[in-house]
Amino acid sequence: MSLGAYDEQEHERRERKNSSVDLSEADTRSTYHGSVEFDSGESAEALLDQFHEISDG
Repeated sequence: MSLGAYDEQEHERRERKNSSVDLSEADTRSTYHGSVEFDSGESAEALLDQFHEISDG
């Protein structure tokens, strides 16, 4: 079998494996309460100017 050739048995094995995922109660999503702030310290124009300096130089 060459590299990249279709392997039907492998495909079926992976399908069976993926369809039998066991989800426990510990796998529930947690709810996040809070806020996130991000401040880069520079304006968009300053960042664009810096980008142009880097790309031109």
